[in-house]
Amino acid sequence: VQLVESGGGLVQAGGSLRLSCAASGSIASITSMGWYHQAPGKQRELVAVITSVGSTKYLDSVKDRFTISRDNAKNTVNLQMNSLKPEDTGVYYCNADIEAEIEGGYYGMNYWGKGTLVTVSS
Repeated sequence: VQLVESGGGLVQAGGSLRLSCAASGSIASITSMGWYHQAPGKQRELVAVITSVGSTKYLDSVKDRFTISRDNAKNTVNLQMNSLKPEDTGVYYCNADIEAEIEGGYYGMNYWGKGTLVTVSS
């Protein structure tokens, strides 16, 4: 199973970016999918998460600015980021709880993508 993020880049404060993450492999099901943010020199923190039925939860600092969505048929999750601030700068990681076929059996595991860099200039 692989998670591959895309959509990061450089944007001015107040601008927008849309991050995407695609899960691939012998996937049986995906429960929660989420995005984490790691600012330079800080710990990784959960930004937003979405369940398989569309329930969402956000970090307080991104509520009303970020929107998480997913396409269960395509095994993708997106993060629309609006009104970006310099403190949103950092690496954004995709994370998912996935049940996948491994050597003939099905196992549930937590997976991470390699991350995509977002830089917000002031």
